[in-house]
Amino acid sequence: MTDTELLARCTTVLPGHRARTPAEMFAAMAAWCDANGIAHDTYGDGALIQRFEARVAEVLGFEAAVFCISGTLAQVTTLRLAADARGRAPVALHPTAHIFVHERSNYQLLGHFDALRTGDPFRPWTAADITGIPDRLSAVALEIPMREIGGQLSAWDDLQAIKAHCRARGIHLHMDGARLWEAAAGYGRPVAEIAAGFDTVYTSLYKGIGGLGGAMLAGSREFVAQAAEWFKRQGGNVIHRSPYVVAAAMQFEQRLAAMPAYFERTRFLFDVLRDHPVLRVNPARPQANMLHVHLPVSRERALEIRRELARDHGIWPFNRVNHGVLPDTAFFELYVGDNLLDTPDGRVREAVALLAAAVERGLG
Repeated sequence: MTDTELLARCTTVLPGHRARTPAEMFAAMAAWCDANGIAHDTYGDGALIQRFEARVAEVLGFEAAVFCISGTLAQVTTLRLAADARGRAPVALHPTAHIFVHERSNYQLLGHFDALRTGDPFRPWTAADITGIPDRLSAVALEIPMREIGGQLSAWDDLQAIKAHCRARGIHLHMDGARLWEAAAGYGRPVAEIAAGFDTVYTSLYKGIGGLGGAMLAGSREFVAQAAEWFKRQGGNVIHRSPYVVAAAMQFEQRLAAMPAYFERTRFLFDVLRDHPVLRVNPARPQANMLHVHLPVSRERALEIRRELARDHGIWPFNRVNHGVLPDTAFFELYVGDNLLDTPDGRVREAVALLAAAVERGLG
């Protein structure tokens, strides 16, 4: 039986939101469109997309926002424009930045900008990581929260100091806010307060929001208009954005409203995990509705454990699992969404206990 077939049979799935089939998703979109009289946009011109762009800008506290077909396109374009406007000085990025880890050197091979790695790869940025850079910078790009280190956040005071430093030196401050909605509960502050002081913010329409894909870039009207033109030049001028916009807009407000509940559920999960020392959790306390769980077994053994729990107990404990830094270790990400929110406390405790027991057997 394939992993996909095993997952489909599981009655308890810990990570993420419940996956809708294409038929379910499209039916929900059709019903929402019918109820709200939705018409297609044409190359981004239409009431639906313009209202939604305005709504995202409003929530983030910016003058304007524009849809982009992917966050990858949105971010490298933003940082290229910032670098071009400042004599092509380097862009400062954390070692775990999405641009480094997942984008196949696009910034370099496509000549977008020069990048400077700064900071500790296992810690979020402090103010000193940025203020201590002696080089002239065109931009600083800060991920909030930092996914590759378990959803960690820079301390609030450090974040404010970074904002002040960039403002004083004319450095473009950009946020990789793919999961910004999730960080609001961790900081205990509205997203507009977190975003205040940034020149631009990218956020995803499909991660926490649960849409089909796509992204938004928010900033000043002038910058957003310039970025939109460059999206077109780079092949992002899709004739109908409406499928992506509908999929996000129809659940946008509900997802934002649910973020505090996801965060509280993450705290509960953290406490459950701490009852099993064989499962090591990063960060030391939840800072967003996601965690990394480190295992003292190989990635191959972790995948076997997942199959065992799915086959024998109907439990799907994690999705992707990665090799750890040390031999015979592995770790996985747990994003807390509707699945865990809807799972009874007792079943969560049972699932974690079964996972821990299987890991302990693997040590033998």
